[in-house]
Amino acid sequence: MTSPITHLDLRDFTNGGPAQKQAFVSSLMTGLKRYGFLTLSGHGVDPQLLRQSYHVSAAFFALPEAEKRRYAGALRGYTPFGTEHAKDHAAPDLKEFWQIGHEASEAGAGPAGAQPNIWPDRPAGFRETFETLFNRLFETGRQLLGAIALGLELEEDYFDTRIRNGTSLLRLLHYPPVPEGVDPACIRAAAHEDINLITLLVAAEGSGLELLDRDGNWLAVENAADHLVIDTGDMMARLTNGVLPATTHRVVNPSGPNVSRYSMPFFVQPRMDVSLACLPSCRDVRPPEPDISAGDFLNQRLKEIGLPEA
Repeated sequence: MTSPITHLDLRDFTNGGPAQKQAFVSSLMTGLKRYGFLTLSGHGVDPQLLRQSYHVSAAFFALPEAEKRRYAGALRGYTPFGTEHAKDHAAPDLKEFWQIGHEASEAGAGPAGAQPNIWPDRPAGFRETFETLFNRLFETGRQLLGAIALGLELEEDYFDTRIRNGTSLLRLLHYPPVPEGVDPACIRAAAHEDINLITLLVAAEGSGLELLDRDGNWLAVENAADHLVIDTGDMMARLTNGVLPATTHRVVNPSGPNVSRYSMPFFVQPRMDVSLACLPSCRDVRPPEPDISAGDFLNQRLKEIGLPEA
């Protein structure tokens, strides 16, 4: 069965002529309004880097629990299994993860720069692999936001300065085999919306991702190994007054073999001081919500899901 989710080739926007570029923007906006998700090829991330990233990620999560906990942090480093839960869902998610952001030396003196990245002693190549992946995904996210900006009647570079040295995060996720006797309310990732502007999800190793469509149906999100999955988050919904909504999604427990699942979402987020006030082109949709800074919004959401504030 063919997926109803829009598939796009980013090269139509970055390398295409005016007509191709406009067609990309139109399809991007339509796809995000309809499903909140789309799949993307031509994104410039080397498939070999993606394969290497999963190899190194799996090697880290295979380390002893006590060794991993040595690197526990707030928005950086390791977050142990069962720590995070979805907003308004008390049961913990069945996952552990590692987070990487902009290096403190790059992020300046603001709050984002106060939290340096944490790097484990092993496996070999961890820092080099994920610094490279972070930078490549950040550039792809910047290009996509340029297309979204045009679709919102803004200058193409509108988001560039707003996300530079912001709170963007690369999250390495591991969903271990579901433990025996686990609380039935616990699933790998309960229904939620992402907090950020947009998410770039490296094709997961293992199925389970589902989105809730506008008709209230859960749809499996499937994509090729070298494609990215793109979705819009709460910050984008706030900026656009719901024109680009944040789509509810989840990761369900395996229905077949009870094996690990690995995933790597990249959350594109602005600097803490950036305003999330409704954009001019979206004000007539409905009465906009009050202005709030990205930092206050982020910390409000982090508190709701059981994570430390930024």
